[in-house]
Amino acid sequence: MQDTVTDPHNPPETNTTRPLAQETLRAIFSWLEAAPPQNVADDLPHLCAHLESLRSSDIAIQYRAPTLERLFTRSISTVRALTPEILGSSLPLPRKTRQLARSLQDLLKTLTEDLFAALAAMDDHLVKGVRQPHERVLWRSLYALSQHLLIGDLAASPPEGGIWQQLHQTYETALRLGVATRTLEGTSHTVQSAYYTAILLGCAQPASFSSLEIDFVASYLEGLSSLPDLIDDSETTTPSTFWIDPARDAPPVARARKPPPPETPVRYFACDKLAMQLKTQLAALDAGSSPYEIDLPDFAGTPAGRGVLRRLTAYWGEPGKRRFPRRRQNYRATLCAGLDTLWQLLQKDDTSAVETSNWMVINECPDGYAVMHVSGKPGDLSIGDVIAIRTESGESWQICIIRWALSENQEHLELGLQILATHAVPAILALPESADTRHLHVLILPEIKTLRPAERVVTPSGALADYSGNLVLIVENGNLEVREITSTGLDEQNSHVEVYSIESGKRSS
Repeated sequence: MQDTVTDPHNPPETNTTRPLAQETLRAIFSWLEAAPPQNVADDLPHLCAHLESLRSSDIAIQYRAPTLERLFTRSISTVRALTPEILGSSLPLPRKTRQLARSLQDLLKTLTEDLFAALAAMDDHLVKGVRQPHERVLWRSLYALSQHLLIGDLAASPPEGGIWQQLHQTYETALRLGVATRTLEGTSHTVQSAYYTAILLGCAQPASFSSLEIDFVASYLEGLSSLPDLIDDSETTTPSTFWIDPARDAPPVARARKPPPPETPVRYFACDKLAMQLKTQLAALDAGSSPYEIDLPDFAGTPAGRGVLRRLTAYWGEPGKRRFPRRRQNYRATLCAGLDTLWQLLQKDDTSAVETSNWMVINECPDGYAVMHVSGKPGDLSIGDVIAIRTESGESWQICIIRWALSENQEHLELGLQILATHAVPAILALPESADTRHLHVLILPEIKTLRPAERVVTPSGALADYSGNLVLIVENGNLEVREITSTGLDEQNSHVEVYSIESGKRSS
């Protein structure tokens, strides 16, 4: 199946290709065929300008469609080349990085609008007897929308209004035309696979992942060989069931967390098989298989990568209800971030020795807070890192982990914090059986009898990889205390820290 059978470089003079339209087409193709700039970002203003000139010109569909195809290919290549510049940045994003993210999203939104307009124009249009392939245009639209959402996730920015609804409606169009499952010629892509790749990322609560982790999840989804199971209302008893309201500007919702409104036409799907596949892959990694052997990105072999896979298993397989209701608040708190910084803070009990920032608690529940940055340098904040927070009425530093982050603009940053412990003890962890004895700064989290009956220790991520021997904790608390401990389980694993449950052995002073 061909996208076009005409030559857009030299369109014939007709009533639909007036001289101005011919000039527009020649300018676009002349630019496309020129050598690309050394700085890929220089392509962005030209792409936007050419899309705008194509949109405003009176060009027949048989010339508009192939021109838009070339601009789509160049645009996606540019987006792929520039997206890595967003990865790994601390929050809130630097102004230049945020501007880049917004420019990429604007380009993708323009592309989507023009592709959908071309789809409407090509309905029942024949070019020398060849019908234009609706599924290819719809796939491109969905792919551009999914990249728009992905860039927002990488920037920890809420999606622009209307993007989710446009994604749903594009897929509904594919269903109506009967092309959702049709394979694109020369590829393994379908409109349905493009749609559910974006949908599954939305189910994974992307605000709870760092940009590097989201990039890994996106790579994982690109390699999926199977899609979620589409089910009807009578089969929605599984915990992994999600629902979508195509008329709603929102990502999928877990049925266990919130059922759909009565009398609302929704679509259901279940992620049981995906969750089971993740568990199988995790078991293989734990047994010593390399990511390459089980068709996973290299990041899956790191402690952080395995932590992401475990969280995906929970988000897709058992997306439970919120445990506690949240109460709106409006009081100040001081925050300090980073394991080493917290160690110094608790060791010296002196805020002048570390950098702190001021925040507003906007809601709270028994196991955490939502806070908004007010003043002071927040430091290198990232999802998964540990922080200490002291409220304006509190005397001790509570130890939390950053569970999610949102940043609508350069001046705005919100964090979701889960309380790990109401206080912590700084300690030094030694690995006595290692050839080169290492000493690490760690935090001991006391047991909470009603919630967590065991002590836990917070260590740098990957520090105890492949180590199963006894550990020695050195605690300087008045007297010097030396404790021998063993790990009884891994409770948390991400790119910043790992949290282990521990039990004590010998003690000496």
